[in-house]
Order: sequence, then C-alpha cells, then structure tokens
Amino acid sequence: MTNTFSPLLGLAVLAVASAALADPQPIKVTLKDHRFTPSEIAAPANTPLVIALANGDPTPEEFDSPALKVEKVVPGGQTGLVRIRPLAPGRYPFSGEYNAKTAQGVVVVK
Repeated sequence: MTNTFSPLLGLAVLAVASAALADPQPIKVTLKDHRFTPSEIAAPANTPLVIALANGDPTPEEFDSPALKVEKVVPGGQTGLVRIRPLAPGRYPFSGEYNAKTAQGVVVVK
C-alpha cells in the first residue's frame, strides 16, 4: 500500500485554514444623530469581532473604548471597520468621543 498525498486534499485543507484565519463577519452599527444603533452588541467569548460603523452624521466621530482598547475615527458619511481582539465574558462600554453624552454603547460578551 502506498502513501500518497492528494493535491485536492491539500487544497481543501488550505481553504479551511484560510477561512479560519479570515476576518469574522462584520457587525453592522449605525451612528446617527450622535447615537449608536444598536447600542448593545452581543458577541461570543474568545472570538475576534469586527464592527462596521456607518457614520450617518455629517461630522466625524471617534469610536472609543478604553475597556476594548480601541479608538477609531470614522469621517461623516463614511463607514469604518473597528477590529476587536478576542474577549472574555463581560460588558465592555464604548462611546463616541466627540459626543460622549449621547453616543453610548456596550459590547456584551457571553
């Protein structure tokens, strides 16, 4: 019996490995009138996440969170991707730095 490695099997293994390393599906969040929608984001524990923040306001806003260790300025009328490292279960608040009184939210990790 010979031991051969199928090129197709190798490609299948490579495809699965590449998919595992790819960015997760973005979670869509909108900023309008200096408020995040949704303001509460559910996320699985120990998994990286990406927030696609669509800024519907004419002015820039900074997605800011010391708890998440992330800051990202998104110009008015544009969308920015906020990449977040894998998190332990808990609640991680975030805000819009330029309008912190109204632009509030939380990532809830379970």
